[in-house]
Amino acid sequence: MKNKHLFLFGGSPPFGKHLGRKFADFCCNNKGKVAVLFLERDGWKEYMKKYTSVLETNGLVKFVYLPLSPIPSKSTIEELVSCTGIVIGGGKTELYRDYIVDTDIGKHIKEMYEQGVPVAGFSAGALISPRNCVIPPIDTPKNKHLFLNGLGLISNCVISVHFTKWKEESNLKSALSKTKVSVGYGIDDDVGLYFLNESFSEKEGTGLVTINLEI
Repeated sequence: MKNKHLFLFGGSPPFGKHLGRKFADFCCNNKGKVAVLFLERDGWKEYMKKYTSVLETNGLVKFVYLPLSPIPSKSTIEELVSCTGIVIGGGKTELYRDYIVDTDIGKHIKEMYEQGVPVAGFSAGALISPRNCVIPPIDTPKNKHLFLNGLGLISNCVISVHFTKWKEESNLKSALSKTKVSVGYGIDDDVGLYFLNESFSEKEGTGLVTINLEI
């Protein structure tokens, strides 16, 4: 059985140096190809460098940029499944969830992840990665806590991003109570977490908060 590799970041790219090197290694370095899934907006081409810069310093040279849409094209799916690594970007979390979870894109991401393809999520990408996708009021036009189905790349935890900046402690505790999972991870903007086979393995950066269900 292949090991599963998940990288979750509390803020915007780039990768940290250590986790970027680790991700690149799992992607086969100069023999690999990484898909970056993102919401298209003005200036997106220039912004992609933020996702790729650290990976390039570790030997990755092939990247495909796949803008998300309600119905993914055949060519998008074909490009995705040819990749050895997947990055899910940040932005409007509800749209990322709508365009990935419960779609063919999400199905293939999960299958590839189960086969050992590393997945990295930044902010919105991190929020949609667990089985429980919890979106705080500050991150939705509805201005209320949303509890939705996520990708299911990791099961027994909930994730909070921009933890300090968004003052997320009470929301994370509420999410734990609502979902009944055992642990919540509050991830600050400069923090990245690495999960091996759905278990927390290591972090890079300062400012991680873990909250257990018993609290």
